[in-house]
Amino acid sequence: MHYTYILSCTDNFDKNCFYVGYTADLNERVRKHRSGATQTTRRFKSIKLVYYEACLSETDARRRELELKTGFGRGYAKRRLRDYLSKRV
Repeated sequence: MHYTYILSCTDNFDKNCFYVGYTADLNERVRKHRSGATQTTRRFKSIKLVYYEACLSETDARRRELELKTGFGRGYAKRRLRDYLSKRV
């Protein structure tokens, strides 16, 4: 299995953002993000896995990652995570 995932990241100024990625080993990848071993998320003080999708092929997972990084995809994620986002404030 391959996974497309979304992390909710908070920096030292309590600014929140989403990080979208894909991987074959979801638990290990999230652990690397949280430990600071990943350059792109190293600066965040809090990292939470808030969403993931499983795909049978790496190509499909990568394609979905690219879709979620578009404006439409970010809108989809915000609609999909509406309840989580409303409780976070």
